[in-house]
Amino acid sequence: MTQTSAPAVPALAEALAGLRPALLSYCYRMLGSALEAEDAVQETMMRAWRSAAGLEDPAGLRPWTYRIATNVCLDAAAARRRRAMPMDLVAAADPHGELGAPLPESTWVQPFPSSVTGDPAALAESRESIRLAFVAALQHLLPRQRAVLILRDVLCWRAAEVAELLGLSADAVNSVLRRARAALAQARPAGAATRLDPIDADLLERYVAAFERFDIDAMVSMLREDAVVDMPPVPFWLAGREAYRHWLIRADVGCRPKRLIAVEANGCPGVAVYREVDGRLTAFGIQVLECSGGEIVALHTFIQPELFAAFGLP
Repeated sequence: MTQTSAPAVPALAEALAGLRPALLSYCYRMLGSALEAEDAVQETMMRAWRSAAGLEDPAGLRPWTYRIATNVCLDAAAARRRRAMPMDLVAAADPHGELGAPLPESTWVQPFPSSVTGDPAALAESRESIRLAFVAALQHLLPRQRAVLILRDVLCWRAAEVAELLGLSADAVNSVLRRARAALAQARPAGAATRLDPIDADLLERYVAAFERFDIDAMVSMLREDAVVDMPPVPFWLAGREAYRHWLIRADVGCRPKRLIAVEANGCPGVAVYREVDGRLTAFGIQVLECSGGEIVALHTFIQPELFAAFGLP
């Protein structure tokens, strides 16, 4: 093929900006971290700008940019241990026990703002492919398996397209995909099979009201009997709403006034929790509420104020 000139700067800038949401969603699934995904996309964009002159056909920008993003993610994933959720690391806690010391940020799968997801899968079937349990299970796969499974089963690329991107044969891609699917099935916890409800604005409104006034009975009544509650960055999680009730009664969660702002995370309703410290509201954590049958089946509280920026919040 005869090499043509690089795309004009305004056209390239517009095209890359259009790809950015889908790339961010892809990198998040690959890395399990909203913050690392942002860094990976920034690196992808810089590499794309630097090497735009090598793009033979502007129509090939999308697979070319995904190839760059994949290489960035493969390098990042090879440099660290996989991210996880608390139930991947420890047994359910005694609600009367201590939280324990927080583990480094790099230990945990992080929440991801649903508003960012820009690929077709992320807007439709995507609610399942962006949920926390799925993203955490992806981290069990080898990085190349992860890339193949996301590209084939989530983004619906053809085997030939994935083969070209990864420098493999189509047969090799299909072989990697079979192994990835088998590994994913083993890694996903039983509760991950629960089909989540569409976002229930009424349930979220009632939860916010109950949490802000710290009405323990009202909060717990919204949870399913076997609900899971976890609190990264501490390796602590509770099994069942009664365990959560006992923990709330003895915890100091209700000691300070709080303000909650509704968000959407991983295809689920969520809230950003601010609490009052010395007369000022300060970022505390992001909660993700997984709901099924009109009840909360999992309540994930990420006590990581650095995540607020990913949700566009102060």
